[in-house]
Amino acid sequence: MNSSRYIFLFLCFLSSVDVIGQVMSPFTPLIEAYSRRQQLTGHITDSYSFMLRPFVMSKELATDSLFNQVTGRNVPEEKLKVIPLPVVARLQHNTQYPFGPNNGVMIPNRGLQTVFSGGFLLSYGKFSFQFQPEVLVAENRDFRGMPFEQGRNWRDYYEYLNRIDLPERFGEGGVVRPNLGNSSMRITLDNGLSFGISNEYLWWGPSKRNSLMMGTNAPGFLHLSANTQKPLKTKIGSFEGQLLMGRLGNSGFSPPNPTLTYQATPLYVAKRDNDWRYLAGVLVSYRPEWVPGLSLGYSSTSQMYHNDMNTFGDFLPLFNGRKRYAGLDDPVIERRQQQSAGFFRWLNTEGKVEVYGEYGTFGNSKTLREFFVNPDLYRAFTLGFSKMISLRQPRQYLQVSAEITQTGQTVRKAIIEVDSWYTHSHVRHGYTHRGKNLGYGYGPGSNSVFVEISWVNEFDRIGLQLERIANNNDSFYLQFEHINGWDRYWVDIVPSLIADKRFGQFFLSTRFQLVNTLNYYWVLERDPNAALYRLQPGDDRTNFVTHVNIGYFF
Repeated sequence: MNSSRYIFLFLCFLSSVDVIGQVMSPFTPLIEAYSRRQQLTGHITDSYSFMLRPFVMSKELATDSLFNQVTGRNVPEEKLKVIPLPVVARLQHNTQYPFGPNNGVMIPNRGLQTVFSGGFLLSYGKFSFQFQPEVLVAENRDFRGMPFEQGRNWRDYYEYLNRIDLPERFGEGGVVRPNLGNSSMRITLDNGLSFGISNEYLWWGPSKRNSLMMGTNAPGFLHLSANTQKPLKTKIGSFEGQLLMGRLGNSGFSPPNPTLTYQATPLYVAKRDNDWRYLAGVLVSYRPEWVPGLSLGYSSTSQMYHNDMNTFGDFLPLFNGRKRYAGLDDPVIERRQQQSAGFFRWLNTEGKVEVYGEYGTFGNSKTLREFFVNPDLYRAFTLGFSKMISLRQPRQYLQVSAEITQTGQTVRKAIIEVDSWYTHSHVRHGYTHRGKNLGYGYGPGSNSVFVEISWVNEFDRIGLQLERIANNNDSFYLQFEHINGWDRYWVDIVPSLIADKRFGQFFLSTRFQLVNTLNYYWVLERDPNAALYRLQPGDDRTNFVTHVNIGYFF
């Protein structure tokens, strides 16, 4: 076998066999965004729902033109393959304080941090082994977080901090951290069903920026998985899905100012850092045959401390659907952190438009009657759309996109009981892995609105984005409701310039953001001489953020 033959192959996007496809890291620049646009304009089959990622692409799911566009040649059919994966470098720089969701193994960091990844894919028949580790190098410079002051604000803030593992800073000094990245070992059957062990980044649901259930905000975690690598076609439509069982790790860092006391009582309650957490999850996506472009889905997760597990229902969320009425105690349910979501995506290639949404609820013990009576209780949702407008030049478009996400609670019961999304009173590390939230990147109690307008041509894109983020409104209401502090909302206004470009075998994605923060950590600078009706000035700050993602394809 001529080994030099494989160096010539460009296989970071497609596998060379119909069954086993290369699992694309979501941080591979341009590929996933380009593929989704190609589907929107009718150049890729619409049978792939984009509700289960990482992105896997095979010849069956691509047109010949797309396959040749990316690979540049047809790939020879060989049983044993050793394929180099793209080398990717991701850089992020914050000038003043941490900002930036969905950045995987990166940490809340002021200064420069860089992630390097690369590796190879080995496949033989139905067996594949993908080794694609990452290495993080971060400056981790000091910054000011929540102001160090005694008082009721810290007492209420710790009601939230004691229910989730989200440290402000990951220790002191520089950080060098290796990670398995997008590595996996699998057996994949002819119909596309795949079984194996993986550390891959997962993304559940149709959203492009914010996933309620599973996203790329935290590092990948080690898990057993049974999933589809291509849609399973039946007479009534196509199905995709995943069943996983994984191990979640703790950050190992304390929240800020853990020695604070209030009325001689320590505010910080130590978590069970000596115990790891078990996470089980299931996702099912269905594309009905008689409704073109429509995909429907459901997902559910359940996590517990390992030492609390003793029944079969603890291992699989399919078998732990106990229900109870609100106000009734159930020790079995209370030791589990559960959440679920239903979602949809509708795609119209003639109009070059997609609309999608996701509605989730945590604490899966809610009865159907309670859902109809009070659907806002413990809910979160995402709604979004994307539209491609044809320009005069062929294959050039104006892309208009928008997305809104809310995890902040609107029912006071959830706020005063500190029942925010991703937090939990028993599993007090919350829905996190290595100190970062597994779902929505802006975390519990937060809301965001995002819009984008951009010019696109194949892989290339230039555009403007604008986003408004209200940070942890649930904690805000808990801290400041008693003083009617409604002028203290902690809000980020973020205009961004984006530019993506393909240079032969180099793929470059950049984003430059000006983060305008109002009332940083809900802090106001009170003017005692100001009129009562005037909006008081706050601790307003500005942070410039640079993102550079570059990949080289062999």
